[in-house]
Amino acid sequence: MKIAEIRDILKQDDVPDEVMKEILADSRKGVQQLVSSYMRRLERESRERLRVESLYEVESEFYKRGLTHVVGIDEVGRGPLAGPVTVAAVILKPHWFAEGLNDSKKVTPKHREVLAEKIHREAVEVSIVSLPPEEIDALNIYQATMTAMYQAVRNLHVKPDAVIVDAMPLHFPFPTVSMVHGDARSASVATASIAAKVYRDHLMDAYDKQYPGYGFSQNKGYGTAEHIEALHRLGITPIHRKSFEPVKTMLYEGW
Repeated sequence: MKIAEIRDILKQDDVPDEVMKEILADSRKGVQQLVSSYMRRLERESRERLRVESLYEVESEFYKRGLTHVVGIDEVGRGPLAGPVTVAAVILKPHWFAEGLNDSKKVTPKHREVLAEKIHREAVEVSIVSLPPEEIDALNIYQATMTAMYQAVRNLHVKPDAVIVDAMPLHFPFPTVSMVHGDARSASVATASIAAKVYRDHLMDAYDKQYPGYGFSQNKGYGTAEHIEALHRLGITPIHRKSFEPVKTMLYEGW
């Protein structure tokens, strides 16, 4: 075989044993370099699969009991001065794999988009709920987050068997686990974190066009120096949370 042909073969995920034996027996330097590169790739992929599988520790306990529809729940947007709080509830197929799956904060924006698309395409079900600033102001951010979490689960068409939630004390009529840093410890919660983050980021990108000057595409509504300066210069928008400082004080002072 030509070296170019071997290179194409070794790009595949599965190389037939008889073909691999022939390649390994080829003493040409270029072929041996390709083999070394192929082996390193397999090793990296094996480590990544083991890492992702380690995120299924809690889910696996449910799977052993025949509880396969495990819902992972997470939120984004509790801290910003503007925009909604967004919750995702995701049910994965048992031991579903995605390269780079992790807490959304540890994933690059570009790869979050790739993962979110894969999650929506391959998950058993995804439910997303966003509560706007006026509901956050009416309920307070903690209660608004819990309300969105319950609503996201109620919106699922697939009946849940169990729930894993990131650090919120939720109560359901089926087994429920609340995990601190669940988005870094549970595959189901990690996918919910990514789905919610990408959904909310897209909303904030749209708000950036609707309310230019605040930097919503960059700061996603968080109180950066640019955002605070824009608040004083341009005023308060309809998507600002009126119960959050400094917006609350600005309203009190008649801005």
